[in-house]
Amino acid sequence: MEVRPPKPREVIAIYPGTFDLLTHGHLDIIRRAAVMFGRLIVGVARNDKKAPFFTPEERVEMLREAVQDLPTVDVDSFEGLTVDFAQRVGASVIVRGLRAVSDFEFELQMALMNKHLHANIETLFMMPSPEYLYVSSSRLRELACFGRDIEEFVPPIVAKMMRERFSRQHA
Repeated sequence: MEVRPPKPREVIAIYPGTFDLLTHGHLDIIRRAAVMFGRLIVGVARNDKKAPFFTPEERVEMLREAVQDLPTVDVDSFEGLTVDFAQRVGASVIVRGLRAVSDFEFELQMALMNKHLHANIETLFMMPSPEYLYVSSSRLRELACFGRDIEEFVPPIVAKMMRERFSRQHA
């Protein structure tokens, strides 16, 4: 009897976040997750409680430019619960990045609640590559506010938009 490999099933995953600022750490996770899934949707969360630096539209624009070389990656924005967004787009996996043990408790509780709300959706935790473990969007925003160059930590489009934002504020 001949054993045939199973037919591939396109697994759709989402990688949600505010992405305010988009960092090389985010892109590291996106690039690695894009290889694992048939389709990866990067979901830009609209969360006005966090006082975002960039509008959701600007964040989507930056992400689209940064991932334009990844044909299986789409970028969209959403409001509401991440797990509901996953359900709407047909995703069966939510990708979440963990930089430190301190992230784990919050992320675990969220994953368990998501599992309770939609049992068919799994959460996959990914660690960024070691060179990005200490990089966070909030730290980079703080550095930029104090006039420090953040180009080594962010894609060129983000560095450009940050320079433009600060030059307008100081004009």
